[in-house]
Amino acid sequence: MTLPQSAAPQAGGQGSAADDIREARTSLGIELGSTRIKACLIGSDATEVLATGSFSWENRLEDGRWTYAIDEVWSGLQSAYAALIDDAQERHGIRPETFGAIGVSAMMHGYLAFDGSGELLVPFRTWRNTSTGAASAELGELFGVNIPLRWSIAHLHQAVLDAEPHIAQLASVTTLAGYVHEQLTGERVLGVGDASGMFPIDSATGDYDERMLRAYDALIGDRLPAPVAQLLPAVLPAGAAAGTLTQHGAALLDPSGALRPGIPLCPPEGDAGTGMVATNSVAPRTGNVSAGTSIFAMVVLEHPLAEVHHELDLVTTPAGDAVAMVHCNNGASELAAWAGLFTRFAAVAGQPVSDDAAFDALFREALEGEADAGGLIAYNHLAGEPIAGLLEGRPLFVRTPESAFTLANFMRAQVYGVFGTLALGMQVLAAEGVQLDRMFAHGGMFRTAGVAQRFLAGALDAPVAVGELAAEGGAWGIAVLASYLSHAGDVSLVEYLDQRVFATASLSTVDPDPADVAGFASYLDRYRAGLAIEAAAVDSL
Repeated sequence: MTLPQSAAPQAGGQGSAADDIREARTSLGIELGSTRIKACLIGSDATEVLATGSFSWENRLEDGRWTYAIDEVWSGLQSAYAALIDDAQERHGIRPETFGAIGVSAMMHGYLAFDGSGELLVPFRTWRNTSTGAASAELGELFGVNIPLRWSIAHLHQAVLDAEPHIAQLASVTTLAGYVHEQLTGERVLGVGDASGMFPIDSATGDYDERMLRAYDALIGDRLPAPVAQLLPAVLPAGAAAGTLTQHGAALLDPSGALRPGIPLCPPEGDAGTGMVATNSVAPRTGNVSAGTSIFAMVVLEHPLAEVHHELDLVTTPAGDAVAMVHCNNGASELAAWAGLFTRFAAVAGQPVSDDAAFDALFREALEGEADAGGLIAYNHLAGEPIAGLLEGRPLFVRTPESAFTLANFMRAQVYGVFGTLALGMQVLAAEGVQLDRMFAHGGMFRTAGVAQRFLAGALDAPVAVGELAAEGGAWGIAVLASYLSHAGDVSLVEYLDQRVFATASLSTVDPDPADVAGFASYLDRYRAGLAIEAAAVDSL
């Protein structure tokens, strides 16, 4: 069996899928991603996707900050949930009214600040904001670990440094997943993976680092209305009980009133953690790359890193194991914009093609390009990129007069550009001696078989696996974590995934081609040197 696969319609609503729905042996996963809110329903064996639903949304730059409207969180969740219910009805002849378990996941990091009445004090500040440089630097020196710009504690501390008026009213800070989970259950908790992007976690306790909490309180003094630990949500590992769906929460998801309360929820997690679960990358020496609006790599560590590196976050798996994270704010958005340009050209030329067909043709053309992209360079920086030392983004395409400017080289340069900043961070891990047995890639750009996967293998000089399980991504991953609730007392998360979820998974693995490895290395040398052009563009435009 290839996992997860969409369930075929059952005549008259009969069969195991229908039974799972009827008897509430299902798990519902909801993930609020950067471009889509997705809902995914899986069966009792966690390998079959029974129904899906989604809602498209986009972040907005308002008053210099990237944000999403909170009202759209709920209208989007309701739309995605309703689409899933309709899909279940169409496929299986049944509209679910209850589930065995529910899980909520969302984009990690960022800043959602509330007063004692639960009112949002300032618009949601997402992970994409890079206005926290002073806070990040001060906290990194205080804690002795890298505190990236997007972490929740960096946003909080920057608000303190800037003496923002809302700080005096502050009663709690959380992530998007934590906020949604609290509204559904009344419980102010967070999965350890998501919590590790708010404040550093002590791997020995699986909770916020006590030494660092005390150091921060001493630094802040009376500038916060409470000790920082009281402002943060409680931390829970995968498999822990995290509350049940309240009547209020059921109405938020399903205004029709059909959804019943009382359903258990797993700890809410970030998209990095659900990506690790969805790719079976929670054991040491495994890792995954997720490519969407952002792109990031997660590598589960065997031992602590020797040094502090600004290119790396230290976070955890949903079970609390240490992970090195290379997070880049810019992923495949610029690549998609170029594909859209070519799609429009085909339309005005009288030969319209679908978006998927355009991507497929352009990606396959990239295979014909030179290994080093013919001397071309593409920067996908729509937003700032801390790893590259950029506080703002300016997407650029650069070539020299002697470069080979062909469509094949252009497209290869654009795909390489998605992996450029990521590769800079992965080189830091390689220098630390971190070993990888497998890197799993997921995201829409890997749908065209053998193209982005091959180029990523060359960029990382490591085997890269993809599979159909990547299609549903984090929504499936959080559904699997929800299903783990009933098994956590029997097996570890690693064992559950290996033995019960991925035992028969079908994957396609590509080994790095030496020519691609050498070609990408040459491209990356030019890419690194050309970052000065990016910096000049930020200053000038």
